[in-house]
Amino acid sequence: MKALFNIFFLMAVLILIAGCNKNDEFIENEIPELKKAQVEVTLPFKADFVNTYLDETGPDPICGVWNPDEGQFWMMVYGEGGGNATHLGNFTHHFEFCCDWASGIYPGPSGYIKAYFVAANGDSLFVYVKGQVMDGRLDHHPEDVNSYFTDPWEITGGTGKFEGATGSGWTDDYNRDSYPANSFHHWTGEITLVKGKK
Repeated sequence: MKALFNIFFLMAVLILIAGCNKNDEFIENEIPELKKAQVEVTLPFKADFVNTYLDETGPDPICGVWNPDEGQFWMMVYGEGGGNATHLGNFTHHFEFCCDWASGIYPGPSGYIKAYFVAANGDSLFVYVKGQVMDGRLDHHPEDVNSYFTDPWEITGGTGKFEGATGSGWTDDYNRDSYPANSFHHWTGEITLVKGKK
């Protein structure tokens, strides 16, 4: 019986020694690094900006046919400028999109549009808008407004703090006789930002 006890005791000691000699690196390799969870936050969005039409505005085969004799007026509209928006602060913008000069429909059959806002720190917010420019004005517009567009817009992503951003809303935009080289834009809606470390 004493021999059996000694054998069990010896086995227990060997198991303890073997356990102590194991490398504990697996603890460091197996426990995942704690990561900050991503959270989506939806907030009101408002942007007011003035666009200046650029000289490059005109017929472009990307948009379709320009043939006034046949009633075809597809053209590319280029614009840049700046303004102020929630979550962006003061920003600059660039728009280029196809438009039918006769009907005011944009971006048209090709669907071509490139539009973005750039905050002072360089972060960009990508947007998409489509609709139709209408003749006339709405009651709340200035007296010299000659055409307007109240259309849906979407946020399609961005860079920096706007990476993964989404959102949508409506425009309240117009052209004025007093400022033929400009269009005036007032966007309201919501923006959803992704907060936290990836």
